[in-house]
Parts: sequence; C-alpha cells; structure tokens
Amino acid sequence: MKLELPQIITQIDDDLHLCDEKSWQKDLREVITKPEQLLALLDIAPDEYLQHFKARSLFPVRVPMPFIKRMKKGDFDDPLLKQVMPLTNEFKQTEGYTLDPLQEHDTVAEGLLHKYNNRVLMIVKAGCAVNCRYCFRRHFPYEDNSPNKKRWQSALHYIAENSSISEVIFSGGDPLMASDEHLKWLVEQLEQIPHVTRLRIHTRLPVVIPNRVTKSLVTLLKNTRLKPVMVLHINHPNEIDSELISALEPLRAARIPLFNQSVLLKSVNDNAQTLIKLSETLFDAGIQPYYLHLFDAVQGAAHFDVSEQEAVEIANSMLANLPGFLMPKLVREIAGQANKTPINLA
Repeated sequence: MKLELPQIITQIDDDLHLCDEKSWQKDLREVITKPEQLLALLDIAPDEYLQHFKARSLFPVRVPMPFIKRMKKGDFDDPLLKQVMPLTNEFKQTEGYTLDPLQEHDTVAEGLLHKYNNRVLMIVKAGCAVNCRYCFRRHFPYEDNSPNKKRWQSALHYIAENSSISEVIFSGGDPLMASDEHLKWLVEQLEQIPHVTRLRIHTRLPVVIPNRVTKSLVTLLKNTRLKPVMVLHINHPNEIDSELISALEPLRAARIPLFNQSVLLKSVNDNAQTLIKLSETLFDAGIQPYYLHLFDAVQGAAHFDVSEQEAVEIANSMLANLPGFLMPKLVREIAGQANKTPINLA
C-alpha cells in the first residue's frame, strides 16, 4: 500500500505564514521512526537495505514528514536521506573517534556548558525532531541533563553569579522542542539577569518542521529586551523550499537575524558546487551563511568525515566563486579551546 504524506496545515496571520502550536506538535507526533517505513515513503524497496536497519539500535531513527517531502523518491543516495538513514558503517569502531569529541559530558551546572569566556550554552531540551546520523552529541548523557524548570534553576543561578556572561545560547537536543510557554518562562528568567544582553537559539527544527515558527514564538523573540539571534542548521540546498522560506518570513519581518551553520559531510555536500548553491539559496531566503564545520570525530559516524585537505580545496573553490559576504567560515571545534578554530586556507 502506498503511504501518503500528510497535508501540512497552516494558518495565515497578517499576510504572513504563522502557525499555532498544535500544528507543529501534530507534525512532531507523525515523525517516522522505522527505516523501512522511511524507505517505503520514498518508493525504495526496503528489502534491499535490511542489513542497515540494525544501526537504529545505536541511535534511534527520527525523521519528520515535511523533511521527507523534500527527498527525491526512488533515490537511496538522496543527500537528505543520507543524513538520517542508519547504515551498517555505524557499527565500525574507528581509531581517533570518541563518544564525546568536544568533551562536553561534564557540565558546570545541570544542562549548562561554559565553553567560551562570555557565553554559555544551555541544554534547553534533550530531544530533537530529527536525528541526524552525524550528530556529535549522539552519545551525550541527556538523561543526566534532561531539563525542566526545577533543573534550570541551577543553570540560572550560575549565569546570575557570573557577570562576564553576556550571551546565552539555547541548544540541545533542539531548544525549540520546548513549548513556547516554557521558552517564555526561561527567557523571562534571563531578562532579570542584567549582564545578559543576547539570546542565541541554535535550532534545526524550523528546517525539518517549518510549522514550528509560531505566532507566540515570534512575539516572544520580538518583545524580549534581549537581542535575539537564530542560527539554523542546513547542510544542503535541497533542504530549502518555499514552505521553509514562508515560515521564516515572520522572523525576518521582526528583524531577527538569521544565520546558518553547516557541517561538511562526505557524499552529502562535499563539493564546491553544492556549497556554492547552498550559500546562494540561503541568502535568497534571507539567511546569512555563517559557519562551515569540519566533522566532529564522534564514534559511529566516521563515514561522514572529510579530510582537512579536501575541505581546504573545497573552500578555496568556493572563495573563487562567491562574494565574500556569502562565504561561510571554515572552522573546526577543538575540545577545551576558547573559540572555534579557523582553518587556514593558504
């Protein structure tokens, strides 16, 4: 039986695409968690790929329907499918790859990482709407850092006691997995800390479920005294469609800066042509290219890695074909360093 994609339900508010919370939560309930069902939706015979399905035991499969809609049917090599499809390669133990490549498992408070001098990263929500197979936090002990209002108190106390902290980064998991009501409460707590002036949200959720950009979320970010910034995670130009562009329009109208960070992934986006198109498509959608990350050496995902030499060659080709303002910074994150490390392109 052919499986049909559900119709995306939206509502229009003031001529902008704005959804209520019930809409995106419906999309969240309908995520695909079985690789055989994912392939069936794409008209790919699951029987040919049974050997890969066992890898879901290492890291669960989660793929929202709006993201699946952008995949090419009948193509097992689709670049979006490759980011979420479990493979037998994940069982391979690779020397130099670890469970905690950025040494994040020891937090300064429950759900709080203080890696940079004037910025802290809050694990606002443990889960994600999509499980990307290359995720560097696929082994993170979320059970010990599963946030709620009570557990957030120690993080808020730490931030209040450290006057050098001017920026709080909401991360996860994905912070937008939290309800707008919980986000509002958390933002209000941060607003009471005078030295905190900026709020950065790192999220992939609007990319995979565009309905997550709700009226209440936009209102919250528009009205906070904190300067809000949203950093999206898009790796391939095929991830950007008219639905995503429409969903982001209220954020652009509210003058909330939108940036993008990508990960350089083998057989997904490891060529200059794809990344040039990504930068151009991002800019056309009102999103500023920001970072291009070298792969974090997490165990179970080594098959996504691209060598630094290859990355430099790709970046130089991009430089030759893009205006400077569309060129993302090629960086590597090194555990214990006070900043991301720029890669020398010379």
